[in-house]
Amino acid sequence: MEFKKQTAASIRRLISSRELSAVEVCRSALDRIEQLSELNAFITTTGETALADAERIDRAAAKGESLPKLAGAIVAIKDNMVMRGIRTTAGSRVLFNYKPPYTATAVERLQAAGAIIVGKTNCDEFAMGSSTENSAYDPAKNPWDTTRVPGGSSGGSAVAVAAEMALAALGSDTGGSIRQPASFCGVVGLKPTYGRVSRYGLIAFGSSLDQVGPLANSVEDAAAILQVIAGRDANDSTSSNVEVADYPGALAGDVRGLRVGVPRECYGKGLDPDVKEKVEAAIKKFAGLGAEIVEVSLPHTEYAVPVYYLIATAEASSNLARYDGVRYGFRAEEASTLKEMYSRTRDQGFGAEVKRRIMLGTYALSAGYYDAYYGKAQRVRALIEQDFRSAFTSCDVIATPTAPTPAFKLGEKTENPLEMYLSDIYTITANLAGVPGISLPCGLSSNGLPIGIQLIGRRFDEGALLRAAYNLEQALGFDSTPSVILSER
Repeated sequence: MEFKKQTAASIRRLISSRELSAVEVCRSALDRIEQLSELNAFITTTGETALADAERIDRAAAKGESLPKLAGAIVAIKDNMVMRGIRTTAGSRVLFNYKPPYTATAVERLQAAGAIIVGKTNCDEFAMGSSTENSAYDPAKNPWDTTRVPGGSSGGSAVAVAAEMALAALGSDTGGSIRQPASFCGVVGLKPTYGRVSRYGLIAFGSSLDQVGPLANSVEDAAAILQVIAGRDANDSTSSNVEVADYPGALAGDVRGLRVGVPRECYGKGLDPDVKEKVEAAIKKFAGLGAEIVEVSLPHTEYAVPVYYLIATAEASSNLARYDGVRYGFRAEEASTLKEMYSRTRDQGFGAEVKRRIMLGTYALSAGYYDAYYGKAQRVRALIEQDFRSAFTSCDVIATPTAPTPAFKLGEKTENPLEMYLSDIYTITANLAGVPGISLPCGLSSNGLPIGIQLIGRRFDEGALLRAAYNLEQALGFDSTPSVILSER
């Protein structure tokens, strides 16, 4: 099945009318996953349970029952969200055969809405990376050019959607890990407001930054999935009581009078010329739709990367302390003392990037340095949040590039962590401020690689953000297909 030509709503209609069976849709996805296994998008597939779920949907359709909202929608799940009895690795050797006793709330809500889960997607270890090259299970590959990265850390989820192995996928976004791979792979990626979606069952990286969200081929499907997974969860004290809006309904209406803010700080040094050209052309499309383009300023953007890599690593240091070889997961066997077992387990179980971030975070939290590093970073974070509040007094959404470049070559940045970190320079600020952001494709580079434009909205105003993105998506009409799919056809 060509998932790019379908939506969750159209698949549900076809199954409900018996023009299509959920089993056919599921088998098509599983066949595609097998055919394109060289992309390494999945760590674990769940074909048996997926087909069983599809059969239940078909039985309900045969009885004329009303089907749930996402009935028959094929969805992939980033492998840092737990599913009961299904191997969940977080891309790490530490959890190479971990089978959780419970399921993440966002995944449970998808399943209750009729979504069919076909597997767990590849990701950077513990979501720490911008290329999926930090996975202990080898990198995923970009379907537009298999010599290039798909982005990260939700790279496998972006590949699964772009290569039509699934209609949509869940990812997590700590500093751009949904939006940046969406940009690199030519799909839509939405990071909701912090607290909009429960983090229960998401393996923690940076607890004040992490957020679960959808990747899809259309803004319509991103809205449909957000509708299902959003809302308060008693199991997550950081999830919000703010009422869940009708996100699919919010797509209706135009953008005349919408004020689109363009921050001067995001269009200078380091921005690839192709990216600048396509993003500026997309902003002109907004103007053609009747929106007002206004210049805004986010003056503390230059501090975003160092602030993020102090706060995120400090929280990672704390969160990853639990992987000690005692409670669950990998344990080094050759140790002769408890202390040696701890040390060997963490040394052998964690990859280089995770070790780097644990050490940075532990140092930032250590006695004598806490106020100088972590404390100061939190104060600057407050200034970044204030920048957004100020900007939103004169605009309704903010438009920036999603990433400074199109997808880069595999191995190109692995020896230079700072250069890799700069891949998220435009996405990090939304996580620090807790505001929602969405990336959608706005064209191709001169060498045929996707480019994404990012729209950022006010806290808990995903409805307005999605309406703006939907109108722009329709005006842009991006319908290019990855080379790996074209070669199949």
